[in-house]
Amino acid sequence: MGFLGPGFLISVGYMDPGNWATDLQAGSRYGYTLLYVIMASNLLAILLQSLALKLGIATGRDLAQACRQSYSKPVSIALWLIAEIAIGACDLAEVIGSAIALQLLFHIPLIVGVLITSFDVLAILLLEHRGFRYLEALVMVLIGTIALLFGVQIALSRPEWAPIFYHLFVPSPVIFHDSAMLYIAIGILGATVMPHNLYLHSSIVQSRKYPRTQEGKREAIRFASLDSAIALMMALLVNAAILIVAAAVFHKQGHYEVAEIGDAYKLLTPLLGFTGASTMFALALLASGQNSTITGTLAGQVVMEGFLEIRLPNWLRRLITRLLAIIPAVIVTALYGSGGTARLLVLSQVILSMQLSFAVFPLVAFTSDPKRMGPFVNRTWLRTASWASALLIAGLNAWLLLQIFSGKVPA
Repeated sequence: MGFLGPGFLISVGYMDPGNWATDLQAGSRYGYTLLYVIMASNLLAILLQSLALKLGIATGRDLAQACRQSYSKPVSIALWLIAEIAIGACDLAEVIGSAIALQLLFHIPLIVGVLITSFDVLAILLLEHRGFRYLEALVMVLIGTIALLFGVQIALSRPEWAPIFYHLFVPSPVIFHDSAMLYIAIGILGATVMPHNLYLHSSIVQSRKYPRTQEGKREAIRFASLDSAIALMMALLVNAAILIVAAAVFHKQGHYEVAEIGDAYKLLTPLLGFTGASTMFALALLASGQNSTITGTLAGQVVMEGFLEIRLPNWLRRLITRLLAIIPAVIVTALYGSGGTARLLVLSQVILSMQLSFAVFPLVAFTSDPKRMGPFVNRTWLRTASWASALLIAGLNAWLLLQIFSGKVPA
């Protein structure tokens, strides 16, 4: 129980509004077919987060500190800037997601909702003063809220369970012939593994009390890995639930083009015949946005301190992170309205995809280095799986970016 918490803080990045957009589109367009992509992405996340926590516990340094120690100053600064861009992109998704939820629930204009999200920074700061465990408890409550609301949604939508279990474990060969399906699948992957979570996990896992001996570290890695795996399986259930609800409600009834969160909200209640369905959907979205806000701002402090050895006051660090997100959100909302924010939400996930390999490759290299890790170095099978995962992520994201910049992205 003492190690329970960091994994749940990390897991919220795997169920943020960016994931909602890709899961809704996958479910409405292709039914249950892409469930296995969510499963595979989650297993990949479990692997990478286990490497991050192992690096932190075994070496006593987080990923940012390890990069600063190993690379030249220009390289470290470049990696810091890339990490900051990733954090800003992630926070941008949370700002937009929360603003959309406020609009759906209370009919608050989007631009006003974006501005309101700046105040949740102060609420989080007040809560953190009471202790880090209070933040973790809040995150667990919000995750539980999201899971409960989608559990009700699944029950109301009455999905077909046999195809669900089939597609959860069996890949579809159609994906290699359908460019649109492949694009959405890569979008799910890009929205799942967050680069700043690797930095954050390698840091906060060291906050636990355990003997700094070989046996103590081994036990800490074991329990922290269990905490991480349980939390990420919860994220798997939430993401799968979003896709399942979209498939059972929208795809089944011929609504194949539900790609925006607002469209899903409008259609849920009439299609399910349950008055509170849309409200539950919006409440879960609001909980998702607030959750990810917490981890994004915590990660910002970790990367700044790790790469630059600069520690800003928490309120200032949170203000910087949130301003980086609010400024483009306000501009786009003012100029283009809800359609613009939907496109900006997708763009934020593309930006995250671009940053991911800059965190994954150093992480795999460090944990595979016997001089750095000692007895905790990756075994041969784990080293092989880790490098294969890193190359897979780089290759798929490179393909995604190539499609975007060449204008071949499917409609």
